[in-house]
Amino acid sequence: MFGVVELRHLEYFVAVAKERNFTRAAARLNIVQSAVSAAIKSLERELGAPLLDKTSKRVALTDAGLALLPKARTTLDAAREASEAVDEVRGGLRGTLRIGTMTSVGLVDIPALLGRYHRRYPGVDLHLATAPAGSRMLAHAIAERVYDLAFVSIPEPTPAGVTLRELGTDSLTLVTMADHPLAARDRVPIEDLDGETFIDFPLGFGIRAVADRAFDEAEVTRRVAVEITNLAEGADYVRHGLGIALLPRFLPVRDDLARITVTDADLTWRVSLALPAGRAPSAAARALVGMIDAE
Repeated sequence: MFGVVELRHLEYFVAVAKERNFTRAAARLNIVQSAVSAAIKSLERELGAPLLDKTSKRVALTDAGLALLPKARTTLDAAREASEAVDEVRGGLRGTLRIGTMTSVGLVDIPALLGRYHRRYPGVDLHLATAPAGSRMLAHAIAERVYDLAFVSIPEPTPAGVTLRELGTDSLTLVTMADHPLAARDRVPIEDLDGETFIDFPLGFGIRAVADRAFDEAEVTRRVAVEITNLAEGADYVRHGLGIALLPRFLPVRDDLARITVTDADLTWRVSLALPAGRAPSAAARALVGMIDAE
């Protein structure tokens, strides 16, 4: 039933289903919107049913569209795998690898890793995007197959549609000004932080989730006065007296700051590789996972 043209139509349909918008789908596909609209109309004629319910404000899947979407993804995955198999026989890994990452990883040197990958597999087109909304947004994008894989920090439970491979862990430690009342102590129970003002990440970020869960479990209140998106900025805000912060142990701090261990709380920060659940990774993704496992 499906030939080359129809495979392309399925690709356009999946893009619209992801974006819920023809304009954004066309931009993702790097084609004009009229081509997307024409392909969807052709696919609907071929299948004999409307696939999308279009209004001035939104695009929704019809019952037929909902039934088609997983089948369309499976068909496109099979076509991709067939093409990759031929490429491997021809002696070269090709294709596109779409990677998402949180703004601060630390435990993984992503530029160095991708540099080695590019030198080993120059035929793979790498696309890396940093998520300004944190790991939860990245997990959603993985489940929706926007990315092939992503570097994330997500406490349990694992989000639906995502498989996590742990890459490393670190402990969050308390960082204060050197003259803060807590600075004279090496270890502080989390209960002693009740009412303190914090610098932290926005909701949706892994470090924020670890801290929020620890304080909720201890029934300790805190106030987040400054929200940052880059680990390196946290110590700077602490240094200028705007609050205290929970930061990974690997992050160096200057002598004018104090680092304190927080007890009676699980402040383990995990960095993981997120992959779509229920879908075989592409050959390009498998190659990167293999490099990570080896290193």
